[in-house]
Amino acid sequence: MNNNEKIKVFIIEDDIYISDMYKIKLEADNYEVNVASDGIEGMKRLEKDIPDVILLDIVMPKIDGFSVLKMIKENDILKNVPVILLTNLSQKENIEKGFELGAASYIIKAHFTPSEVVKKIKEVIEKES
Repeated sequence: MNNNEKIKVFIIEDDIYISDMYKIKLEADNYEVNVASDGIEGMKRLEKDIPDVILLDIVMPKIDGFSVLKMIKENDILKNVPVILLTNLSQKENIEKGFELGAASYIIKAHFTPSEVVKKIKEVIEKES
């Protein structure tokens, strides 16, 4: 990725308020942002415009984030895209499951400000590149 290209972030989050908050913050920091409100929509759109990083909620209607993460990691086109789980599930077993399924990071929404999430995205992208 050259310095003129914006980092592409794809957010899969069913809470419009939360996805809008992150979209506004990321765009203000010069990221290109796409949003899907559920895992099915997210999977349909991901392959068409492969992002640099995915922010993925776990608790969503239709299909949960763990299932979406598993599909991403089994998809030859998407498997190398880092996924940051962004959730309020803070139980140890959920965190462990997220990493076992291939998440690059696990963020508990209530513990991170949008600025801290942007910082985490930068860290993950630097680590993966």
